[in-house]
Amino acid sequence: MNPKLRLLNKLRQNEGVIATFSVLKGVRNAQILAHSGVDAVIIDCEHGHFGDSDMHDSVAAVSGSGVSPVIRVRSAQPETIKRALDTGTHGILVPMISTADEAKEIVKLSRFPPAGVRGQGGPFACFEHGLDTPAEYVSQADENLVLMMQIETREGVENIDGICQVDGVDLILIGPNDLALALLGRHPARADDTIYFEAIEKIRTTGQKYGKKTGIVVVNGESARSALETFDFVILSNEVRALQAWYKTELAAART
Repeated sequence: MNPKLRLLNKLRQNEGVIATFSVLKGVRNAQILAHSGVDAVIIDCEHGHFGDSDMHDSVAAVSGSGVSPVIRVRSAQPETIKRALDTGTHGILVPMISTADEAKEIVKLSRFPPAGVRGQGGPFACFEHGLDTPAEYVSQADENLVLMMQIETREGVENIDGICQVDGVDLILIGPNDLALALLGRHPARADDTIYFEAIEKIRTTGQKYGKKTGIVVVNGESARSALETFDFVILSNEVRALQAWYKTELAAART
């Protein structure tokens, strides 16, 4: 067991994992989040304020703080996945997965030959895994990467059985906001939106049926505690919402 890989180790030991999204670039921002007590920081290159260099800097800052960096890539394009993996991220999260074939392609792109087609050459990834050389990293990378598929489309729910049978997929993450938009045409879901909650339960139970870890995004600590009773991995909001919430609360107190 590599002690550097906090996320992977906790998942393998069946310990509940709490992560958060980072949507703001900056080394200090990444360090602050990593020192908050979370197990992983998800660098959100899909919706966040990150360029290629920012992605590298955040991965190094999070990993250097003893926490696992994960990159949510902006798309499933080969060059996008390659660049994310070359940072040394401990995991990648791929949004909008709708079919088993899409999941299979991502697994192939994320593994070195002969298991996949990932190219070797990045000099930095080894450092974030506590290793000295790229050769050491290549020898361990396939088994140490946490590969996450995000299910947030109607088609993804319909095809969840096939997606969960793809070898190499480690974790199935429910994207509740886009899932609500896809199934209901609006967000957020209401308590009586049965189709939405049935879809969430279908994704969770199917993932567990095929031995996949499962996760979901939540908005506060109470929701996180509840989710960890049935999910392995919980993402607790992001730093922008945290900043807004603190200032709104404190300004309201100051102006009363």
